Amino acid sequence: MSGSGAAPGPGSGSGSSPAACRFAHYFVLCGIDADSGLEPDELAVLYQWLEADRHGRSQDAANTTAGENFDQSPLRRTFKSKVLAHYPQNIEWNPFDQDAVNMLCMPKGLSFRTQTDSRDPQFHSFIITREDGSRTYGFVLTFYEEVTSKQICTAMQTLYQMHNAEHYNSVCASSSCSMDSLASSLDEGDTTSLLKLQRYNSYDISRDTLYVSKSICLITPLPFMQACKKFLVQLHKAVTSQQPPPLPLESYIHNILYEVPLPPPGRSLKFYGVYEPVICQRPGPSELPLSDYPLREAFELLGLENLVQVFTCVLLEMQILLYSQDYQRLMTVAEGITTLLFPFQWQHVYVPILPASLLHFLDAPVPYLMGLQSKEGTDRSKLELPQEANLCFVDIDNHFIELPEEFPQFPNKADFIQELVEVLLQFGIPPEGSVHCSESTTKLKNLVLKDLVNDRKNGNVSTTNMSMYELLKGNETIARLQALARRTGVTMEKMDLSASLGEKEKDLKLQCEEAELRDYQLNVQLREVFANRFTQMFADYEAFVIQSAQDMESWLTNREQMQNFDKASFLSDQPEPYLPFLSRFIETQMFATFIDNKIMSQWEEKDPLLRVFDSRIEKIRLYNVRAPTLRTSIYQKCSTLKEAGELFRQRPSAVDTVAPESPDFSAERPQADTQSIEQRLMKMDHTAIHPHLLDMKIGQGKYEQGFFPKLQSDVLATGPTNNNRWVSRSATTQRRKDRLRQHSEQVGLDNDLREKYMQEARSLGKNLRQPKLSDLSPAVIAQTNWKFVEGLLKECRMKTKRMLVEKMGHEAVELGHGEANITGLEENTLIASLCDLLERIWSHGLQVKQGKSALWSHLIQFQDREEKQEHLAESPVALGPERRKSDSGVMLPTLRVSLIQDMRHIQNMSEIKTDVGRARAWIRLSLEKKLLSQHLKQLLSNQPLTRKLYKRYAFLRCEEEREQFLYHLLSLNAVDYFCFTSVFTTIMIPYRSVIIPIKKLSNAIITSNPWICVSGELGDTGVMQIPKNLLEMTFECQNLGKLTTVQIGHDNSGLLAKWLVDCVMVRNEITGHTYRFPCGRWLGKGIDDGSLERILIGELMVPAADEDLVKQCRTPPQQKSPTAARRLSITSLTGKATKPNAGQIQEGIGEAVNNIVKHFHKPEKERGSLTVLLCGENGLVAALEQVFHHGFKSARIFHKNVFIWDFIEKAVAYFETTDQILDNEDDVLIQKSSCKTFCHYVNAINTAPRNIGKDGKFQILVCLGTRDRLLSLWIPLLAECPAITRMYEESALLRDRMTVNSLIRILQTIQDFTIVLEGSLIKGVDV
Repeated sequence: MSGSGAAPGPGSGSGSSPAACRFAHYFVLCGIDADSGLEPDELAVLYQWLEADRHGRSQDAANTTAGENFDQSPLRRTFKSKVLAHYPQNIEWNPFDQDAVNMLCMPKGLSFRTQTDSRDPQFHSFIITREDGSRTYGFVLTFYEEVTSKQICTAMQTLYQMHNAEHYNSVCASSSCSMDSLASSLDEGDTTSLLKLQRYNSYDISRDTLYVSKSICLITPLPFMQACKKFLVQLHKAVTSQQPPPLPLESYIHNILYEVPLPPPGRSLKFYGVYEPVICQRPGPSELPLSDYPLREAFELLGLENLVQVFTCVLLEMQILLYSQDYQRLMTVAEGITTLLFPFQWQHVYVPILPASLLHFLDAPVPYLMGLQSKEGTDRSKLELPQEANLCFVDIDNHFIELPEEFPQFPNKADFIQELVEVLLQFGIPPEGSVHCSESTTKLKNLVLKDLVNDRKNGNVSTTNMSMYELLKGNETIARLQALARRTGVTMEKMDLSASLGEKEKDLKLQCEEAELRDYQLNVQLREVFANRFTQMFADYEAFVIQSAQDMESWLTNREQMQNFDKASFLSDQPEPYLPFLSRFIETQMFATFIDNKIMSQWEEKDPLLRVFDSRIEKIRLYNVRAPTLRTSIYQKCSTLKEAGELFRQRPSAVDTVAPESPDFSAERPQADTQSIEQRLMKMDHTAIHPHLLDMKIGQGKYEQGFFPKLQSDVLATGPTNNNRWVSRSATTQRRKDRLRQHSEQVGLDNDLREKYMQEARSLGKNLRQPKLSDLSPAVIAQTNWKFVEGLLKECRMKTKRMLVEKMGHEAVELGHGEANITGLEENTLIASLCDLLERIWSHGLQVKQGKSALWSHLIQFQDREEKQEHLAESPVALGPERRKSDSGVMLPTLRVSLIQDMRHIQNMSEIKTDVGRARAWIRLSLEKKLLSQHLKQLLSNQPLTRKLYKRYAFLRCEEEREQFLYHLLSLNAVDYFCFTSVFTTIMIPYRSVIIPIKKLSNAIITSNPWICVSGELGDTGVMQIPKNLLEMTFECQNLGKLTTVQIGHDNSGLLAKWLVDCVMVRNEITGHTYRFPCGRWLGKGIDDGSLERILIGELMVPAADEDLVKQCRTPPQQKSPTAARRLSITSLTGKATKPNAGQIQEGIGEAVNNIVKHFHKPEKERGSLTVLLCGENGLVAALEQVFHHGFKSARIFHKNVFIWDFIEKAVAYFETTDQILDNEDDVLIQKSSCKTFCHYVNAINTAPRNIGKDGKFQILVCLGTRDRLLSLWIPLLAECPAITRMYEESALLRDRMTVNSLIRILQTIQDFTIVLEGSLIKGVDV
């Protein structure tokens, strides 16, 4: 019954036998086996062995103490419980798993009490996930029964004598120690007096009565919690009552096992307990799925704010650990939160009650939702959890949660909470929760109950009334659940026990009934608000589902390679505030499964949740007729609530006025859910067969008050053959299903193969769903861990592949990986999930946990060891890329590649306050430097350290898997990430710059004072003076982001002022990114174009080690400036290369403009540097220079170079002195204003307080003309200007009318975009 598999939700497993329609599958009795006596709990022994292993103690020590823990009083120890009986013996489609049921019925094992202890019955539920992923529910009532076996009482007395002897021996050695441990094991409030302590901590066979726990349990296919609880409570009451029950208990158990059917969808059912009828109802196909756990309790326990935060963690598939002393609280919160996920379903490990012996499952390096019972008196700090980097810890009893770092908020969280507050207040529930007050009221009621019990001894209250009153009043929850009996039409006389209740009790009964209805109503309203959020957020999801496969077989076979959802387009369509959450949510397994179900629905019946969700979206469309792409972040409340409330308030008072249900109507209106529930509860659709006398042996199972009788197994082993309607009805349905299945088998795949594909497809990126609870041999534990290791490796492969595909650009599209654009947001999400994966890998199989981040803790220990060795001997340093030499011999000194150095950079960042944050920053830095794989390899190469920190089965100690893992990470070096630079924008970064002159042609020494200003996407350094004749300098400033330009110049002072600069190199000393700013021009008056300053455009250098990798990958480096992908059509202007012809020049212009257009068509976060596209080597300025140089008479006249700017100035002189004559007046006006602006711009550039040369001025003019949409107006003016005939040859492009017209048309295409120029390009020019 336990096993692995997703959890498709309640009711997904319907077997082929008619028994699949039964309300309950098994009735189970667990307790002490009188024959085998007192046995210490083996699982507790195993747990202690595991704990010893974890803390590195010797296992022998653990073994000797595990059985007899003398520190703990025998009454507080755990002893082995057994399944005493279960009926029927087995059901083939839901085999009985004895170990799992025993462990979950009595997670703490047997407990003993004496007459002085409280012995109230306790109810809890549990869940088991079967191999196929469907769920089975268990409902348990644990009560105390007097021990009659002399042998067991004697054994307990002997244990006490041994315990006391041990205790008094050790008390001399350390008087405080063992008393502390004793005190901690007591119930609070009993710690006050030593006398009490000793009395409490003793057992005397002659004086005390010994009681032991026993459990009765129903195992059902659907979570009818309220109904099962009522049935078990009545069964227990029959045992404790003074009068025997009307029929033997076998009759009631046989009835619920074999004669009570599951209510069909949309119907209600009445069946009979020992004293009263029990009613349950099941939602219809168009309603939200069944949820019988009161959400009121979950909200009271956690408080609204906390619940929404935990809910968000569940949606993002983090690790969620619930912590409480009460098993039922663990179930209530776990089931409550997973219910609210509609239409999504939790896809990973789901164990709401984790037995103490299975604590090592918290080591699981996968997302999980688990519940852990807290021991009394232990606080959170004592709980050692293997990993906390991605853990959401929920302390239910103390109303407290711990959230993971880097946690995105749920969209519109404040409005969402406000809407929920309104619903809760309507029902009188405080939004901050009310855990403490609800506990105190229960305690108060229990005190009242004790007084009444004493009262009974004085004969003031009749005994029959008392037991009923105790049932209703003593336990608030049981009371509230006690029945909707009036609504069933059952007359009061039939309930003989209720008949004699006083008026108050009758009122109380009505209140219970009312309370239960209100719980149903609250459940529906809260679920509606949650469901409405998803309906609004994913109203258009269908538009982005990629339905690529032709048939199911090919889709299932290629599932792993396929993209099923257009994530980038979906995100680009969402409101900005939603993005941090949505970008992570659409990467989860629950979302992937939801989309898979959508695609599968074209070949098979729709998943029930999907069907309900799609019908709701249809309804929104009908009501709103909203344009599907119009997204808004304005909060839209759940419109169905008010109507639901109204319907509830106007509820019909008499059964006969209820109109028959209309299924179509409720499909249209989800608000009718509440009404449907109430109608079903008032108007019974089905009544099960009454319990009846069975053919039993006389004299067996004699009634004895306070003892659960030994049941006659022969009458309970099998049900009636075929005596009832629902069996034959289900048989017909089954025949129909069989026919359908045979048909689909002939049409489609072989079913086994299909199931295999389906399981594989669904298990993508996920692995072990459910720890196997039954067999806990070390071999099974090893097998489980092996599954985890395999799963982690698979997840690593998937994640790195996804990151590469997203980053590889258009080549990925050619390779058939779908649309290849990645937003910064999506990249950030992928990197965050890689960080999470690394944390999970590093926390798998840890010996002892230190700090919240396992990875950072490992790094720190590695750093300590390395630094100690460094002091002993200078360690050899791994060298980075070779020194970059130029013909001048000046170069950047090598940056050392050092894991420790990168850690120090992170440790120096005061912005990061936590270990988890430091680990993430270190991963981002290593990824950006393309050293992640190398660094981790170096970290793991210290094998003694790895062996000290990790157990043998840990992922990091599985050599082959570890090598493959490092290899997958190495593949990420093929792409450029800026995930550190772009995230930590405010940190101070050291930079190093080197100016490389061309010494062969330039002076070795210059006398003027040089300066430099470096700019990046996030800011600039301002002008920095360079110390004279020092070509290298380091400076520190706030992160500049990716570097874009360098301004370099000097003041022309002294005799040796002319300077020929080859390039400037600037390196970020933390990330190692090196930028080259090519120049190749003179700086000085009277040489070249007379410029004293130049603006240089940067390109990111590819480290030599990466160049080979890039060649192998065939991927152009995305972040590089256009100079890297140098095209043949445009060559440099050094004169060495052959001059381009007219065709190549026109192609160059087209390409430059095309690049700018493409730039603006990308999402804003993906655009590269516009400066490069304008002023880089293949930019617009260079392309226009080619046009202006074509046919230019630049032969030296009187040994003087002539520049394009000279032609521009001549044109300005002409425009300022001449009024041109044109035919059309409008043309005259346009032309006059164009001439005026042209002259104004040129004069502003000439008079700017900068020493820019003539080519620099032309660059500024082109940039300003592009920005202000004037270029296409200026070109015809220049082409018509008389100076053109003097300065250009006949064949020049500018003198060809057709070429000029096509140039104007090309330039007009960039007028639609808003161009923002970098400050460094136009500094000082005022137009």
